[in-house]
Amino acid sequence: MNLDSSDHKGKVVVLTGGGGVLCAEMARAFGRAGARVAVLDLKLAAAEVVASAIREEGGEALAFAANVLERAALEAAAEAVRSRLGPCDILVNGAGGNHPKGTTSKENLQLEDFEHPDPDLASFFDLDEAGIRFVFDLNLLGTIMPCQVFARQMVGRQGCCILNISSMNAFRPLTRIPAYSAAKAAVSNFTQWLAVHFAPVGIRVNAIAPGFFVTEQNRSLLFLADGQPSARAAKILNQTPMARFGEPKDLLGTLLWLTSDAAAGFVNGIVVPVDGGFSAYSGV
Repeated sequence: MNLDSSDHKGKVVVLTGGGGVLCAEMARAFGRAGARVAVLDLKLAAAEVVASAIREEGGEALAFAANVLERAALEAAAEAVRSRLGPCDILVNGAGGNHPKGTTSKENLQLEDFEHPDPDLASFFDLDEAGIRFVFDLNLLGTIMPCQVFARQMVGRQGCCILNISSMNAFRPLTRIPAYSAAKAAVSNFTQWLAVHFAPVGIRVNAIAPGFFVTEQNRSLLFLADGQPSARAAKILNQTPMARFGEPKDLLGTLLWLTSDAAAGFVNGIVVPVDGGFSAYSGV
C-alpha cells in the first residue's frame, strides 16, 4: 500500500499529543494521504506548528488545544473538530510520557544502597506516589478519556477506528521506569478490551508498540553532551538486531495499515511492535 494513496482521503483524523516528534510525523502522513487532520496538543503553539506544516504540504489541518486529562477540554475540542472538520473517523491516542518521580536512579537494588541509602538516589522504596499516579493518569486515563469523548462521534458510522500508542515497555519492561512500563502495559490491555467492547458497533481498536525512538523526552537519556550514545543507549542498541534507533517514518506503514478499513478491516484488538527486532531477541 502506497503511504500517500490509501482510503484515508476525506477522513477526519484526530491525534492527541500531536505536537510531539512521533505524532507530528503521523499527522503529516495522514495529511499526505488526503485526510482532514485535527492536531491536538496541550500546547496550542506546538499543535499549530504541525498543522501549518501539513497545510504547507497541500494538506488540510487545524490545531486545537486540549488536555487529555480534562473532560471539559476534550469535549470542547471534539465539538470544535466536528464543527470545523466533521465528525471524527480515526482517533490516534498519542499523548503520553514518563515522570522523573516514577523512575529509579539505578537498574537494580543493591544491598549497600538499602542499608546505607543515598538521599540523592531514588530506589524503588523512594518512588513518589504522585509521580506514579501522574504517569498512569497521563498514559492510561489520557487514552481512555479521548476514546470516551471522540468515539461518540464514531458509533454507527462505517470505517471508524481507534489507534492507541503502547510501547515496547509493555512487552519487555525496562529497568528504572516501572510506572511507565506498567502504564503502557495497561494501555495494551485496554486496547484489547475496547476492541471487544466496540466490535458490535463497528469501531476497530488496535495499537502500535514503538521500540526505541529518539524524542525530546528521552534525548538526554540516550545521548551524551558530545552526541555519543549513553551507556543506556548502547545497551538498547546491543539488544536491537537492526542496531539502530527507529525513525518516525518507520511507524507510518503500520499506522496507515491499521487505520485503513480497506487494508485492515478485519484486524481488531492487536498490538503491533515496531521495534527493529528488539522483542524477538533473547540476547544470546
